[in-house]
Amino acid sequence: MSERHSSRKDAIRNREAVLAAADALFSRRASPEDITMADVAAAAGVGKGTLFRAFGDRAGLLRALYEARLEPIREAIEAGPPPLGPGTPPQDRVRALLDAVLCFKLDNGPLALALEDSGSDSSPYRADHYERWHGLLRAVLEQIPGLTDSDFTAHALLAATRADLVEHLAGERGIPRERMREQLAGFVAKVLAPGPRPGGTAEE
Repeated sequence: MSERHSSRKDAIRNREAVLAAADALFSRRASPEDITMADVAAAAGVGKGTLFRAFGDRAGLLRALYEARLEPIREAIEAGPPPLGPGTPPQDRVRALLDAVLCFKLDNGPLALALEDSGSDSSPYRADHYERWHGLLRAVLEQIPGLTDSDFTAHALLAATRADLVEHLAGERGIPRERMREQLAGFVAKVLAPGPRPGGTAEE
């Protein structure tokens, strides 16, 4: 085995160890702010230098962990069956996509909050994960006859699933999970309902 190949395998193994350690730490702590890069490095059994080389900074680690937890949903969206998969009627798929976002943030609230807060020095709407969700929703919305301005509509729908709003509704307001899902589904249905739209006419 070449030294270069062995080094690449070590890097992959270290990355997996770090993500597993970070996942365990974030699952046990109420607040991600309590967890430092040193904590993650120690739990993974690697040096801090290895951690920073692999992820750049704390925000990079948060993004990687977020993406790892999101992977099953991404696979279902790309090649899975209805209602998330590509063969779903667009109205049904929009509802399913937003329900998946909501459930993911309910299940991963502290991580989602930390990730959204970590972009304070730049627009959160330029984050890779947000742009992907927005692009996917916009593409599906464009398939709905009579729906105008799919770009803005995608932004507006995603705003209803922001981590800080989800935390406020579930935590401070105490709204049960299933009730939140029902409320979001009702909101999406109203947005997608046929009717007069700015710059257009009602669907026949």
